[in-house]
Amino acid sequence: MRIRGKLTSEETVDLTITDGTITAIESVRPNLPGDADSESLYLLPGFLDLQLNGYLGIDFNAPSTSPEEILEATRRVRETGVTGFCPTIITGSSAHIEACISTLVSAIDRYPEVAAAVLGLHIEGPYISLEDGPRGAHPKADVRPPDWAEFQRWQTLAEGRICLVTLSPEWPGAVEFIRQASQAGLVVAIGHTAASPAQIQAAVDAGARLSTHLGNGSHARIDRHPNYIWEQLADDRLMASLIVDGHHLPKSVVKSFVRVKSPSRTVLVTDAIAAAGLPSGKYYLGNVEVEVTPARRVNLPGTPYLAGSVLEMPTAIALTVAFTGASLGEAVRMATANPSQLLGLSENRGAIRLGQRADLVLASWQADPPRLDITDVILA
Repeated sequence: MRIRGKLTSEETVDLTITDGTITAIESVRPNLPGDADSESLYLLPGFLDLQLNGYLGIDFNAPSTSPEEILEATRRVRETGVTGFCPTIITGSSAHIEACISTLVSAIDRYPEVAAAVLGLHIEGPYISLEDGPRGAHPKADVRPPDWAEFQRWQTLAEGRICLVTLSPEWPGAVEFIRQASQAGLVVAIGHTAASPAQIQAAVDAGARLSTHLGNGSHARIDRHPNYIWEQLADDRLMASLIVDGHHLPKSVVKSFVRVKSPSRTVLVTDAIAAAGLPSGKYYLGNVEVEVTPARRVNLPGTPYLAGSVLEMPTAIALTVAFTGASLGEAVRMATANPSQLLGLSENRGAIRLGQRADLVLASWQADPPRLDITDVILA
């Protein structure tokens, strides 16, 4: 199979794909007769989303969700350019989390399409802050201290597929949990936290590598200087994931965060819930009722608290360009190579190069105002 498109470097190339792998990359002289359409489309790596709670009415946090529905969600989210993702399970009882893990494992074992798309499971909670604000939409009754024995049971049930865990280092025992998880090969992320700067530093020293949706899952008001946002922002050992939907973070904050972390240490996530792709109205994230407003903001009903998003990755990329002045290539990197590097997938995901798995997106790009439209998606 051969496919032509323009890289974000503006070089037009022909790719040869053999048995699902890129086996040749040839530069093409621009403006060849009859090639105008193909040369106007950008050829991008498939997007990788480290935080996806569900899509198009299918909830990864509902034990009643079937493996067939997970397959459908995988296919539909792929239409947005996402060829790899981490199904994300939020705070719940141990039995609830185990039921969600079991459903996902069944879908992975049953359907090769799901197995190819799932990069690993993301457990976001339940070892997070009890405080209003930092806890976000997570149910308070199920928030608890880190428990390595409990987590190991989940990992056994997941057949070793949990790759990312988000927690708050404010709990006693959190640093030791982070150390054990890091030594076991997991990526540990700090998120939904009210931790002190000293606790943040102890977590990073123990192996934490990511800030989950930095600037969200936090108090509405904090001390202006010594606080958990500045501490994470300043530590170059931490990458930062951002939800760039125009609701979670103001434009100026996105610009400042990306400038400090740099495009090489920033990861775009959607944090999309099952309501993504559906009209405004009331929905559920697990057992938590949420409301999608006509402005496409997801709230806990009757509160100012956000509860996930209905963001899609092409919009996140376009808004990142609009908010920060980053190039298209830099914004795409935040949704491809950076999450791949964080999870240790760089040998086969997140780039266009020889020997790479051929998960590719063809898209048109409008610079002013920034807009990325998916034309086609190639899976292996």
